[in-house]
Amino acid sequence: MTLSNVLVFGGIYFIAVATPGPGIALIIARGLGRGLHGLPWFIAGFVVGDLILMTLAVSGLALIAHTFGTAFQIVRYAGAAYLLWMAWRIWNAPVRVRDIAPDAIRERPESAFLSSLSLTLGNPKPIVFFLSVMPLVVDMTAIDASSYAKLAAAMVLVMVPVLTTVAVLADRARRVFKSARALRRINKGTATLMAGAAIAIATR
Repeated sequence: MTLSNVLVFGGIYFIAVATPGPGIALIIARGLGRGLHGLPWFIAGFVVGDLILMTLAVSGLALIAHTFGTAFQIVRYAGAAYLLWMAWRIWNAPVRVRDIAPDAIRERPESAFLSSLSLTLGNPKPIVFFLSVMPLVVDMTAIDASSYAKLAAAMVLVMVPVLTTVAVLADRARRVFKSARALRRINKGTATLMAGAAIAIATR
């Protein structure tokens, strides 16, 4: 696989990652709701999820993925249920003016990782990209270990900066607001975004 092939894939992947969807909505919601707490673990879940989907596509396991569609449905609904639960917690979280990321809505690293992982594996957007769009720009029959490593590296180099930038901007937007009323409104808006992402995933 040539450098130009990797760059073309990276460009299209950038568009897919940066395009608004449940993943971007959830990154914004987390940035507004709890700042940058747990962000590395949360982004790691997105990265691992996409790598799993790419591996399925590259390994010719798309047929298996469709055959075991029920399993993907379970993951989708479980991810949606988790997002709804988090939305409920954030909606009802107590607000303190000095508390940018309230302890009441903090979560363990493994929870942050699993939430974004389940979101990715149950989100139709990345599934469609790797099973339908990616084969249009990458010769799936010619991918070897070296090519796979290059594609994986391109994905990490695209996804991590994009999601980190979105999260940092959302965190900075939250820090502009100082009153308890403003923070409550942000929490409710965040919860609404998360609930909307959950509904979008469950109904697609």
